[in-house]
Amino acid sequence: MMMPIWRHLRSSRRVLGFVFVASVIWLLLDMAVLRMSDGDANSRLMREKVILEQGLARHQDKVTQVGLGEPHVNEEDEKSDRRNSQPVKLSRRRKKEQVQDDASQVKPNAVVQDDASQVKPNAVVQDDASQVKPNAVVQDDASQVKPNAVVKQPVGLSLIAAPKNDSVVLKAEEVLEPVKATPNISLQASNQHQDAKKLPGKKKKQIEELPVQGPRNTSSVKRDKQNGEILDNNIKVVQVRDTHSVKASVHQVLSIDLTAAPRDPKAVGQYGLAGTVPSLMDSVVKKRWNEGQFNVYLSELIPLDRALPDTRPEICTRNMIHDDLPSTSVIFCFVDEVWSTLLRSVHSVLNRSPPHLLKEIILVDDFSKKPYLKDNLDKYMEKFPKVRVIHLKERQGLIRARMAGAAVANGDVLTFLDSHVECNVGWLEPLLERIHTDRTKVPCPVIEVISDQDLSYKLVDNFQRGIFHWPLVFGWNALSDEYVKKNNMTPADPIRCPVMAGGLFSIDKKYFYELGAYDPGLEVWGGENMELSFKVWMCGGQIEIIPCSRVGHIFREQNPYQFPLNRRRTVERNLARVAEVWMDEYKELFYGHGNLHLLEKPLMDIGNLTDQIQQRNKLKCKSFKWYLDNVYPELEAPLVKAAGLVFNRGLRSCLSIQNGVLVFDTCHLSSQSQHFNYTWLKQVRQQDVCLEPSAKQSLLTLQPCGDGSSSNSHKPQRWLHKSSQSKLPEHLMVEMGPKQMCLEAAAKEAVLHLAPCNANNLFQQWQFTNYYSE
Repeated sequence: MMMPIWRHLRSSRRVLGFVFVASVIWLLLDMAVLRMSDGDANSRLMREKVILEQGLARHQDKVTQVGLGEPHVNEEDEKSDRRNSQPVKLSRRRKKEQVQDDASQVKPNAVVQDDASQVKPNAVVQDDASQVKPNAVVQDDASQVKPNAVVKQPVGLSLIAAPKNDSVVLKAEEVLEPVKATPNISLQASNQHQDAKKLPGKKKKQIEELPVQGPRNTSSVKRDKQNGEILDNNIKVVQVRDTHSVKASVHQVLSIDLTAAPRDPKAVGQYGLAGTVPSLMDSVVKKRWNEGQFNVYLSELIPLDRALPDTRPEICTRNMIHDDLPSTSVIFCFVDEVWSTLLRSVHSVLNRSPPHLLKEIILVDDFSKKPYLKDNLDKYMEKFPKVRVIHLKERQGLIRARMAGAAVANGDVLTFLDSHVECNVGWLEPLLERIHTDRTKVPCPVIEVISDQDLSYKLVDNFQRGIFHWPLVFGWNALSDEYVKKNNMTPADPIRCPVMAGGLFSIDKKYFYELGAYDPGLEVWGGENMELSFKVWMCGGQIEIIPCSRVGHIFREQNPYQFPLNRRRTVERNLARVAEVWMDEYKELFYGHGNLHLLEKPLMDIGNLTDQIQQRNKLKCKSFKWYLDNVYPELEAPLVKAAGLVFNRGLRSCLSIQNGVLVFDTCHLSSQSQHFNYTWLKQVRQQDVCLEPSAKQSLLTLQPCGDGSSSNSHKPQRWLHKSSQSKLPEHLMVEMGPKQMCLEAAAKEAVLHLAPCNANNLFQQWQFTNYYSE
C-alpha cells in the first residue's frame, strides 16, 4: 500500500519540479516583457515632455518684449496655432495631457525625412514651406553650395541617444527609394577633427555615423532673417520656406569646421602638432627661410585645411549668440606672401566661418613681385565665389592697402587679418556679437602662436591684453590675479585692451569711416595700431580682446619684404604723427624716450597734420590725459622728469628768477619763483621761459621755450641731468657742444656761468626736489 503511494509521490515530485522550473522561466519572461513595456512607456513620456517643452519654447518665441512693459503676443500666430492644434491621447499614464502629433507640428530632436508624413521617434517633421521648425537650418537656395562645404543628401535618419551628455549620433538607415535631386532640401554636416562621410543619394544599404552636437535648448538655433537660414551646431538642413513665423532671437555659438575631403590624421602638422623635416633637408629649409622668415619648406608639407585643437575655454562652446549678426568682409593684405600660408589663411576662414555671416574675402595684393601671386592666385581663387583678389598697380604699404580693401568691401563689418594666420573653430561669431551689441566696440581675437620653426599651434594665456611702453612700443601684458578676482572674471569675459596689436580685429564699417579710418599720411607699416587705438578710445569707442575667438599667427623676427624707406625711420615717422595728433602735452614723453632726433624737422618731415587735427576736433574726442586716467592708468606717465627747487650743493642755496633775472636765494618750497621743471625735452624750465647759454657760451640767459625742434629753438636748451648718457649724473651738462660744459654757480658773485665739467666741483652739482623718472 505504501509503495504505490511513494512511487506516485516520487513521480509527482518530478512533475512539481518541472512545474516550478517552468513557473520561474515564465516569471522571468513576464518581468522582461514588463520592463520593455515600462521602457517604451518611459520613452513615450520623455518624448511627450520634449514635445511640450518645444511647444512652450515656440510659444515664447512669439512673445516680444516691448520696452520694459508687458510682453506683446502676436495674435495671428496664436490663432493659427489654435486652428492647427489637434490634441490626441498619448498614454494611459497622462490622460490629462494633450499634445499635437501630426505633420503640422514640430517634433524636437529630429532630422527631416524624405517623406514628411512618416514620423520617426524623436524626429522633427517639417510640414510645409510656411513654417520653420526648431533645430533646422533654412537656406534661400539649396543649390548654392558654400565653398569647401561637404553637402549631404537627405536620407532616412534616426537618432540614437548618447549617454551622459546632450549630444546625439545620426545613423543613416536603408533608403528604399532613390533620393530626388531637388533644390528644397540638402544636409550639411561639419567635421570636427573627424572624417566627413558622404550620405548615400541612391538606393543602397549603408550604416555610418556622424557626430552631432544636440542643442541644449530650443534657443540654440541660428536664423538669418533675410535669407531664412537656420543653423544648428553641426547639422544644416537647407530648405526654401517662409520664416516670418520664427522668432528665435539667439542660438548657441556654431562650431563649424569643414574640409574639402576627409582629413588624413597622419598628415604633417595635422591637429596643430609640430611638423618635422628630415635632417638631410636642413639645407633646403635654411635656403628657403628668407622667402617668408619662417620654415617655408615645412609649410608646404602641411595640409591647407589642417585641423587645429579647439583652444577656447570650455564655457565658450555654450555661449549664446544673437541671430541677426551683421555680415563681414574679411580683408587680407599681403606683399610677396608665401603661397601655402596665404592659402591656409583663406581656407581657415572659409572652413570655420558661418557662410551666412561671411560676405566675402578680399585679397589685396600690394604689388607683389612673385609670379605665383598673379595669374596663379586668380585662377585658384576662382573656385571660391566669395573670394576676390585686388592687385594694386604700385606699392602702397599695409595701411593704404587696407584702405583699398575697405573701400570695395560690401560687408557690414570689416575684419582685417594678417596673411599668415589660421582661424580656429568658432572664431567669427564672438567678434560680430560684440559689434552687434555695440557698434563702437572694436573686438580682437586672442592671437595664438604658430611657431615659425615647426609650425605647431600653441595656446596662450587667457588673460592677456595689448599695451604700450614708452616710446609707443607695443607689448603684451597679463592681467594680475588681483584684477581677475576683483572683477570676478571668467575665462570667457571680454578684456579691455588699451592698445590693439593691429593685425587682427573687426570694426563696424560705418564706424570705421566715421572715425576717419586710418591716417592716410602713415607710410607702409607701423604705428597704425596706436593711431586707431587712441582714436577709438578717445572718441567714444572701446577695444576688447575676446577670449572665445582664437586665431593663430606666425610671428616673424623680421619683415620679409622691403620698405620704401628705412624701416626704423618709417615707423618713427608714423609714431611721430600719432603723437602730434593724439597725445597732447604727453607727446614730450614720446620724444623724451629716445626720439628727440625726430624734432629735427630738416631731417624728419612728418607731413601735414591739419586734416587729422580737424577730424579729432570734429569728433569732440577726449584728451590723452583722460585716456591715461580711464583706459591705461597703470602706465607711468609723469609730464616732467624732475621738478621743484634747484639746489646747488656748493652754495647751499636755490636757483630763483626775480624780475626776469637768474639769482640765488635761500630755499623756500612755497616760493614759486624757485620752482623749475626738468622736462622730457631736456629743458630747465619755469613756465614759458627756459635756461639757455648766451652767445658768449659763458653766461646764462632766459629765453622763450621752444618745442625742442631746431626750427624754433636752439639745441643748447637741452641739458643732460641724471642721464645714462653722462658720467656726471649730478651735473647739468649742455648736451651739444665741442666740449663738455656744465652749469656752475660762482662762489663769490653767486651768478651762473658755464665751465668745463669737473666731477669733484660741488658748485657744478645740482639737485631737484622731486625726481619722477631716471
